[in-house]
Amino acid sequence: MASILSAPYFHNEEAAYAFVERRIWPNGAVCPRCNQSDRVGKMGGQSTRTGTYKCYGCRKPFTVKVGTVFESSHVHLRLWLQAIFLIASSKKGISANQLHRTLGITLKSAWFLGHRIREAMKDDGLIVFGRGGGAVEIDETYIGRDPFKKLGRGSQHKMKVLSLVDRHTRRARSMVVDKMTMKNIAPIIKANVFAEAHLMTDQAPMYPKIGDQFAGHGVVNHSAKEYVSAADRTVHTNTVEGYFSVFKRGMKGTYQHCGHNHLNRYLSEFDFRYSYRVGNGYSDLERAEMLLKGIVGKRLTYQTAH
Repeated sequence: MASILSAPYFHNEEAAYAFVERRIWPNGAVCPRCNQSDRVGKMGGQSTRTGTYKCYGCRKPFTVKVGTVFESSHVHLRLWLQAIFLIASSKKGISANQLHRTLGITLKSAWFLGHRIREAMKDDGLIVFGRGGGAVEIDETYIGRDPFKKLGRGSQHKMKVLSLVDRHTRRARSMVVDKMTMKNIAPIIKANVFAEAHLMTDQAPMYPKIGDQFAGHGVVNHSAKEYVSAADRTVHTNTVEGYFSVFKRGMKGTYQHCGHNHLNRYLSEFDFRYSYRVGNGYSDLERAEMLLKGIVGKRLTYQTAH
């Protein structure tokens, strides 16, 4: 069995462009400026950049990189594809330093490249959890230091993360929350979960009133060391706790430090890998190709990323 990393598109620039074009333009090249496809031609000549087309409608040249996370990047497209595969296939992530050493690019480029790829991993939020009365596990966790909070006891000075896992689709969705109060998290849960769903939470005080607005609400009392309800074995939050275990190992062991302004992107990365994991029927290569489908319309500049 040949290594996936021996594929031509990881080593040859023309093959890399052809690989991306087949996935972004399945029916042929489309001008990203005027959306024309019938008056588009591929440019040739020794001085022409690889993968350049010309639109004879707006008379502008373009490549498949325009309008995507690749736009204006000087990093070779074949290296982008290598980075996408490495990030998509690394369960706990891969650090900017590791990408810098592996790809032979500067640390600054590796850091920025990683954040642009995480931008492509962002969930569009169109899929609502709990369709058909399914179970949706909800839990919160705390990580790092929130620079906007005073250092104190407990978790008030930490960054706060709320995660939802749909047991039927086995997808995850996470977001950074300013305060773990009913007022803050109720709108988030309502926007992401069908009213017909059955919520599964721990005994935290903000959940009961929220649970009353859904078809069902199962609660486990972690403070009493109850992790699965004795009355109903389907009532637990072990799935979302499993998600947190991978997330925290990645953040502490691989990335080690994350600023508040970047945490949402890292959550997108862990959500994406969890939702398209092997257990959901996706191979590493299929996961990388799913990531590639998310590159369009997600431009991120260095100033915005930083």
